[in-house]
Amino acid sequence: MEYTELKCSLPAGSEAFTELIMAQLGESGYESFVETDDGLLAYIPTSRFDPAVLNEPMLWPEGVEVEYSWSQIPEQNWNAVWESNFNPVTLAGRCCIRAPFHEAAEGVEFDIIIEPKMSFGTAHHETTALMIEYLLDTEVAGKKVLDMGCGTGVLAILAEMKGAGEVTAIDNDEWAYNNTLENIAKNNCQHISVYLGDAALLTEGKYDLIIANINRNILLNDMAAYTSCLQPGGTLLMSGFYLSDLDTISAEAKTLGLRYAEHRERNNWVAARFTSDFV
Repeated sequence: MEYTELKCSLPAGSEAFTELIMAQLGESGYESFVETDDGLLAYIPTSRFDPAVLNEPMLWPEGVEVEYSWSQIPEQNWNAVWESNFNPVTLAGRCCIRAPFHEAAEGVEFDIIIEPKMSFGTAHHETTALMIEYLLDTEVAGKKVLDMGCGTGVLAILAEMKGAGEVTAIDNDEWAYNNTLENIAKNNCQHISVYLGDAALLTEGKYDLIIANINRNILLNDMAAYTSCLQPGGTLLMSGFYLSDLDTISAEAKTLGLRYAEHRERNNWVAARFTSDFV
């Protein structure tokens, strides 16, 4: 399949708007994104590319001058595209996220191989990095874990490596679903079940730990579903939103019986931990 690459350049100091643009483009059919030093690259099947969509004023953040251009990318060039944009990341000196073409990491507890392809979640973005750091500091041995919006599957893979008893990974993007399956095989994971879908799948089962690194609107919409399948005393880790959204996220969590515990921040992005107070 042939894809069209949309290159978006943002002015200096506007990096915080990248995730918002990604969300807006995602609603317009763009399937994956790579963040760059001055903006991002977005990909959509050429058969679905409509340049008229780019003229919609609601697509771009108000007051931010975004320059963009596009070109067609033959399928056979994908490996070169990803390899040129994906460097290893080591977090907290304990966890390395790397691609198969990188040398094996030494001196870390967790060496995770990720073939990024068309999925979000290589630890380059602040939200993924924050969630990995939270997960590194969270006791998961023997616990039942749910990873919502799993992307590459990196968080689910780390949960299994840390001894989780059972891990469920869900994403509504077919690329992410297939990529997670590929990555759990590359990391020899045995206890991760992967499903294509969204929060509507959460009709059975209870989890000790739920991880959701998505975006503000989906978190607000689906938080009740997460809460319904969280064990009493369980933990919900959420990211994919800005510091300015934390009060709104926390208020919704409180109405559902969740207690705000703490949050971490990086470049205005936030990951927050909530615990269940219900019995």
